[in-house]
Amino acid sequence: MENNEQRYMVQQNKINEPGKPPVFARVMRSKEGVFEGVSFIKNKDKASVLTMAQAQEAVAWAAKKKSAAHEYATTIISL
Repeated sequence: MENNEQRYMVQQNKINEPGKPPVFARVMRSKEGVFEGVSFIKNKDKASVLTMAQAQEAVAWAAKKKSAAHEYATTIISL
């Protein structure tokens, strides 16, 4: 049986710097709740806690960022 209450975070690790600490996604939404993008922050406690669908949306957005997408490995982690 699948647990529908499961929550996730999105994490990025720099590919060419394996010892560097990961950064975590903070999702930006408009006042109406519409997804606008993601900022990546060092503080895990302030990162967004997401559903799987929201986490996948954040990963897709991060993959579209041409300037940094190839430098980072973006993963969804379970809480």
